[in-house]
Amino acid sequence: MKNNIDIKMLAKETFELEASNVLALSEKIDEDFVRVVEAILGLNGRVIITGIGKSAIIAQKIVATLNSTGTPSIFMHAADAIHGDLGIIQANDLIIAISKSGNTPEIKVLIPFLKQTGNTLVAIVGNRQSYLADQADYILDTTITREACPNNLAPTTSTTVQLAMGDALAVCLQTMRQFSDQDFAKYHPGGALGKQLYLKVGDLSDNNGLPHVEPETDIRTVLISITKFRLGATVVEQEDEILGIITDGDIRRMLEKHEDVSGLKAMDIMSKGPKTIEKSELAVNALHTMRQNSISQLVVVDQGKYAGIVHIQDILKEGII
Repeated sequence: MKNNIDIKMLAKETFELEASNVLALSEKIDEDFVRVVEAILGLNGRVIITGIGKSAIIAQKIVATLNSTGTPSIFMHAADAIHGDLGIIQANDLIIAISKSGNTPEIKVLIPFLKQTGNTLVAIVGNRQSYLADQADYILDTTITREACPNNLAPTTSTTVQLAMGDALAVCLQTMRQFSDQDFAKYHPGGALGKQLYLKVGDLSDNNGLPHVEPETDIRTVLISITKFRLGATVVEQEDEILGIITDGDIRRMLEKHEDVSGLKAMDIMSKGPKTIEKSELAVNALHTMRQNSISQLVVVDQGKYAGIVHIQDILKEGII
């Protein structure tokens, strides 16, 4: 039975072994890698990625990453390919086969059929002397020193290295395509990630109304304005000029400071020069500004003109974080 120290040590050894093998990939990036990136950039078709076992799972992840970063890709299971799925492959596609040994039976059966199609074949392979490496047009070498598995059997280090090689391909392709965050948003419209990339401040503030008072407004009316819109604040403006903001906190400070508030006006208790944000800005940027300044509201402007208030709760409700 391993004690806690042994367990922690095993975990650390796993990280160190896998990390060292990923770092070693840097020495294996050669002209074949460059040519593969150039070939994919010049494709009129798609990238077809195939594998068997754990390599098939890695292939699916690489496909997902490529698709989300602007490179159309399809996963083809090596076993299914020889039972009808070869019809997926079209004339202008590039094929990537992933295998640690490069000699698995399914791969050895599949490769001759892939060669018949005349498509470019790329091998992500951990054995340069394998059948797959010998048949491939380009080799992306993912040879490792050993698996993290104590028996050196279960795919651990090898799949981590395969995944890292796929990430390197995706990042290079994304950069070469000048694939922007706005492009990325088109492929990620759902969930928190998508909202970070497309949800604008105006999408939230437009639903909140325009709480505002004038400098001479009495405190009772100020309180009514804050309460009516449920944003914890109201803007003080005059002749379309934003003079300040009054928040729940300003009201509490007023009560602590003054025993008689009957003669006070909005301009007496407002915070001057409130933080503002353009309604066209991303909502996630509003959240960052609120956090940096330890505030719960931002005054929203449209080309400098008052356009509403966005509250931190508006952003939290959208599940951005």
